[in-house]
Amino acid sequence: MIDASQSVVIGTFLVYFLVMFIIGIVAYRRSSDFSDYVLGGRTLGPFATALSSGASEMSGWLLIAMPGAAFLMGMSSFWIAAGLLAGTLINWLVVARRLRVYSFIANNSLTIPEYLAERFQDRALVLRLVAAAFIITFYLFYTSSGLVAGGKLLNTVFGLDYTLAVLIGALAVVSYTFFGGYLAVSWTDVIQGMMMILTLVIVPIVAIHELGGVSETFSAVSAAKAGMLDAFRDASNGELLTWVAIVSSLAWGLGYFGQPHSLARFAGINDAKNIPMARAIAVSWTGIGLVGALLIGIIGNAYFPEGLDDHERIFMFMIDIMFNPLVAGVLLTTVLAAVMSTADSQLLICSSTIADDIYKAVFRRDATQGELVFVGRLAVLGVSVVAVLLALSPESNVLGLVSYAWAGFGAAFGPTLIASLYWSRLNQWGALAGIIAGGLTVVVWAQLSGGIFDVYEIVPGFVLSVLAIIVVTLVTPAPNTSVQCQFASMLDEMRGRTGSKLEEVAGQD
Repeated sequence: MIDASQSVVIGTFLVYFLVMFIIGIVAYRRSSDFSDYVLGGRTLGPFATALSSGASEMSGWLLIAMPGAAFLMGMSSFWIAAGLLAGTLINWLVVARRLRVYSFIANNSLTIPEYLAERFQDRALVLRLVAAAFIITFYLFYTSSGLVAGGKLLNTVFGLDYTLAVLIGALAVVSYTFFGGYLAVSWTDVIQGMMMILTLVIVPIVAIHELGGVSETFSAVSAAKAGMLDAFRDASNGELLTWVAIVSSLAWGLGYFGQPHSLARFAGINDAKNIPMARAIAVSWTGIGLVGALLIGIIGNAYFPEGLDDHERIFMFMIDIMFNPLVAGVLLTTVLAAVMSTADSQLLICSSTIADDIYKAVFRRDATQGELVFVGRLAVLGVSVVAVLLALSPESNVLGLVSYAWAGFGAAFGPTLIASLYWSRLNQWGALAGIIAGGLTVVVWAQLSGGIFDVYEIVPGFVLSVLAIIVVTLVTPAPNTSVQCQFASMLDEMRGRTGSKLEEVAGQD
């Protein structure tokens, strides 16, 4: 039987699902071609771009995995948050503006593989297909992490069978992504981002108030578990952090440079001159969110001093005991919003990669816009089915799945993308070597353990990718002179111009 409190939560969830679906239908009516479906016609403003970027980057990870890590390890999880915040800022400073400009000049490229192929005139499609293969592979794991988070939420709140919970979550995400594409994903991400940040502020404030104030709260936390407030000690085992642990945690920030769903937000902003404003909003959102997630996990020890069987459910359990059913229903919907805000972006990137970089590039070069949108929607369904299958184990760990995919993208695409924006000598063979070296290193390193192999796999992956890019580029012929000159002159043309004027210049080159 469903009690009154569960009825309130169910009603809240249903209203939320309905709003997301309506947004998907509205976006469907606004999407006239494949460019609209993939990048929204590059029309989003700075506020929507920033919140959409933040929500899609953080996902259920911010409300489930991060509080769970803080609940288990205490302040030592601060190093992960510090790395992520630094990575966010540097990514917006180093990549955002140039990628917005370069992707347009590179034949208005809609995906990262297409941008790389146009940037290096890869007519044999080797670079494009290898990039597409890595994107699809790592996104299957990344998307499944979101479905695991959604499954844990619905299982915890309603006691639903875990498999059924995963299927319901997947159906919700697929419904509006299938119809609305980029605009639906971005518009819903704005709502989801606002919900996430409000919840991450409200919950720790209320918790501290209930426990009698800041001093009393952290005294209770310290009494519950030793070492919780020591940033250099892992509270889960009481041991001091090694340099391997600190470097691995900070290295999470390297992942930002290669996340296709984040990079798509840079390419999709309406004007390059709006990027500074978007950067300020996005970095502020991320900083506040990370602080809130850390506090929730740490303070959770005062509420559950005996620990939990599944530490990644701490956020949901705290909401359940702290708030009345109506408020709890709204706040728990935030977890679902966080899950959906990233899963939808991942599904969209996968579908656009399949439609544009495989179907069109290999099989149907003359495919119509309508045909590509149709294939993209079919790809959403196909990818979601595989992701569901990967997520069906209730023992799946959100942090583990995310860390693997995050490392894969960061190492495979981060160094190559940055080099493509700053090094005119880079050629397609160097770019290809960087992607392969980074991606394969992550895959292999993740299977090893002990000693140096305990370093987070993104570190060796990123380093070896950089080395491969430099060595292979220098031992192979320089890129075509006209291509090299075109991209080398972009920064000069960028200075002092608005995004629209630059696009006019780019279109004439």
